[in-house]
Amino acid sequence: MIAEGQTAPDFTLPATGGGSLTLSALRPGRVCLYFYPRDNTPGCTLEAQEFSALAAEFAAHDCRILGISKDSAKTHEGFCQRQGLTITLLSDKDGDTCEAYGVWAEKKMYGKTHMGIRRSTLLIGGDGMVLRVWPDVSPRGHAAEVLAALKAL
Repeated sequence: MIAEGQTAPDFTLPATGGGSLTLSALRPGRVCLYFYPRDNTPGCTLEAQEFSALAAEFAAHDCRILGISKDSAKTHEGFCQRQGLTITLLSDKDGDTCEAYGVWAEKKMYGKTHMGIRRSTLLIGGDGMVLRVWPDVSPRGHAAEVLAALKAL
């Protein structure tokens, strides 16, 4: 996984709301980049709702929230509409960005191993450097934890 102090790998991915988004184009603003397994699952829904609820506070600290999963842009659009999400979701259908950030990993569920997205969050500074990393996060309360770290910067 990408470590604090490293340069965040640049990417261009399809985004909710149409078009695509390039990470480096958001500079000098800061970015909260979170990776999650799948749209419309309980933990992922909770995490996205909590980030959406705090989006204005993140914006007040010049920080944009981006969520990435391997779901399609169409699935992301439906997820946002059903859940009233206000954050931007990005589709990494091929998994290249997940690989670049080191979040595509072996996981265990019910005694079986499979490959999947490791729920992780990064705070990226306006210069493109990774300021903070949260690997293997628990969704409940995580958005508030990231916001507190952002405020402390």
